[in-house]
Amino acid sequence: MDGTLLDLCFDNYFWLELVPERYAARHGLTLEQARSVLAPRFAAVHGTLDWYCIDFWSRELGLDVAGLKREAAARVCFLPGAERFLRGVKEHGRTTMLVTNAHRESLAVKAARTGLTRYFDVVVSSHDFGVPKEHAAFWRALQDRLSFDPARSLFVDDSPTVLQAARRHGIGQIYAISRPDSTRQPHQVAGFACVEAVEDLLEGLEGFEGLGR
Repeated sequence: MDGTLLDLCFDNYFWLELVPERYAARHGLTLEQARSVLAPRFAAVHGTLDWYCIDFWSRELGLDVAGLKREAAARVCFLPGAERFLRGVKEHGRTTMLVTNAHRESLAVKAARTGLTRYFDVVVSSHDFGVPKEHAAFWRALQDRLSFDPARSLFVDDSPTVLQAARRHGIGQIYAISRPDSTRQPHQVAGFACVEAVEDLLEGLEGFEGLGR
């Protein structure tokens, strides 16, 4: 979802600007002091379910993280070409699965702003399974719940660790997004076929069962 269909510029702003600003104000720190305090705390849980959990960060930081997301929701937007791609997938009659690490509350905020979920047949949050997409247990749980054919599926993501986990599970077609934040320059993701935007995949949709992020 974030960095594949929705512009990661929102999340970068939220975690690198807004949260440090509010944390600094709450604790009487300068912005740079707040960033110095938060950076190792973020790094310590990166790639775990807590990293994506609004409830965890609200407790840890003493902030209403869900409220801050709602406050900043006007910044949430699709990446260029993402809606065109999603419409194309539906027109091809493919089963579509939104598979995200986003907390359900964060997903609700972004869906309300963009209407994203209307394009999907199935919406799954890793919080439903208690383990993030970076781990094999997530993919086993997803397989058990949805009974999809990995070899005939298309998966798109911007996280190398998630892409590696999808590959180990046997997903047939995997692509990395090289420009998850529209305000930053594209970058290659080593070891994976890359596209700058999901729109670039429209011509190759035949033969694949699903799409997830």
